Amino acid sequence: MRFREAVLGDEEGIARVHVDSWRTTYKGIVSDSVLQNLSYEQRAENWRRGIGSNALYVAEDESGSIVGFATGGKERSSNYEADGELYAIYLLQEVQGQGIGKKLTQLIAQNLKKQGFTSMLVWVLEQNPSKKFYESLGGLPIDETMIDIGGEDFKEIAYYWDNIEALS
Repeated sequence: MRFREAVLGDEEGIARVHVDSWRTTYKGIVSDSVLQNLSYEQRAENWRRGIGSNALYVAEDESGSIVGFATGGKERSSNYEADGELYAIYLLQEVQGQGIGKKLTQLIAQNLKKQGFTSMLVWVLEQNPSKKFYESLGGLPIDETMIDIGGEDFKEIAYYWDNIEALS
């Protein structure tokens, strides 16, 4: 497995991981119509605009295909003690449980640390089975909020690390 910063040209691979991981992770949680309406093209365009604006790392398999990514930066709400935020981390289902997510989280934490950030949070759907991943890395639940996905309300949990040194 190879880890590196994302560059222009990676957007289609990142979009594929983003859409495919939503479809596997949130199947039975988010409505099928929402999952079916996810678009590789739309996500690729969003990622094309986003590459270079925040920390964004990809994981590639031996063939050079992107199988996971993570992105982060300044905590967006200013409502918490955390100064950094893990905005998103997604892996294809077939590579989960191999330490790839941990390595991507560490890369984001290291990048945030270089920028002078000392703490981090991430928002996770309460029904997301991967929330145990954040708990295993020492993330502590500090808040909850409701978000709308496809006209339905879902609870999100904020997991917090008061010292990103522990992650990097």
